[in-house]
Amino acid sequence: MKQLYTIDDLVEGCRKGERKAQESLYRAIASKMFNLCLRYAVSEQEAEDMLQNGFIKVFQSIAGFRGEGSFEGWIRRIFVNTAIEMLRKNKVIQNTVSVDTVFDEEQQTFDMEDLEVRDLLTLIQQLPDGYRVVFNMYAIEGYSHKEIAVALEISEGASKSQLSRARTWLKSKLIMLERGGNYGSYAG
Repeated sequence: MKQLYTIDDLVEGCRKGERKAQESLYRAIASKMFNLCLRYAVSEQEAEDMLQNGFIKVFQSIAGFRGEGSFEGWIRRIFVNTAIEMLRKNKVIQNTVSVDTVFDEEQQTFDMEDLEVRDLLTLIQQLPDGYRVVFNMYAIEGYSHKEIAVALEISEGASKSQLSRARTWLKSKLIMLERGGNYGSYAG
């Protein structure tokens, strides 16, 4: 088998079911996709399950990649959808409640200079389930509230409410962290 260098080579190899191409694709994107899964999951084990299921879906559906848009974007969408499906299957996101009123709260500031990525990831993982999913989809993945509503089978208002509450929750935890608290002890 020839050496695989380009995304096109990897895609074509994966379409043919070539293990070397699948392994190369896995090695190229697994860490990025694992980080994506960690943001949706509540534990590393759950993220590993999401990662495995996501790659199974990528390899099963790679023949459907038409080259429109970026390949990584196509893969990211598969992983986000896989995470949502797993959360729905585990009944994590079915209890999302629609709230028509979004609270206007006084803005609080905090110094993010000493904030580490792992600290923020830990806080995101501690978000209540519905908040975490909507926050990830909107703030990190770039989905619109309409797209989130369709994907999660909730109203746009519920999506906006969950995002607002997630931001408020994260702000309060970041302020506690800045004041010397331990973010792990503030879960919930």
